Amino acid sequence: MDRKLTSCSVAKRGSLQRHSGRMQHDSDEKLTRNPKTISPLVVGRVVGDVLDPFVSSISLRVSFNNKEVINSGELKPSQIVSLPRVDVGGDDLRTLYSMVMVDPDAPSPSDPNMREYLHWLVTNIPATTGASFGQEIVSYESPRPTSGIHRIVFVLFRQPCRQTIPAPGWRQNFITRDFAEVYNLGSPVAAIYFNCQRQGGSGGRRILP
Repeated sequence: MDRKLTSCSVAKRGSLQRHSGRMQHDSDEKLTRNPKTISPLVVGRVVGDVLDPFVSSISLRVSFNNKEVINSGELKPSQIVSLPRVDVGGDDLRTLYSMVMVDPDAPSPSDPNMREYLHWLVTNIPATTGASFGQEIVSYESPRPTSGIHRIVFVLFRQPCRQTIPAPGWRQNFITRDFAEVYNLGSPVAAIYFNCQRQGGSGGRRILP
């Protein structure tokens, strides 16, 4: 990924390579507003494989052809061919957000050597609107898993200001954590994911102990 300066000052540049000594967090970290509830993002190991623990602070709704995505739900490849509708909450149009859509299980959950595969990247999305009002940096590519059950993750970040973010050179091995660090985005403000497997596949995702 090109490290050009954004239109606002970036306080700290991070490496786009994962630091081998990154601290791991407990998998039972509570992420929702209800302290008695463990987030599906923890159960599904989105927290850990893609994100560090965070507290959701804004609404994020994603739907494909009027079928709303729910955490840990399942959609078939035929249901997600078209560009999804993404609605962002908030109350101030001057607040802008960046959204990434990634697959941490590419090409196969048993050998995710392309983790994370970037399916979509949109920046400068005004609060109270949706992805269609933002700037598409990487065009939508519909997931088409061929092996195993893949988690497809949407992550929303609040931007410090309007930013110019160049497209990465490739989709594979995108790292959401490092993307946020490089562009001074801080922790996510919302995230949601669904499971997807090849069209004829069946069965649920197995969570390893």
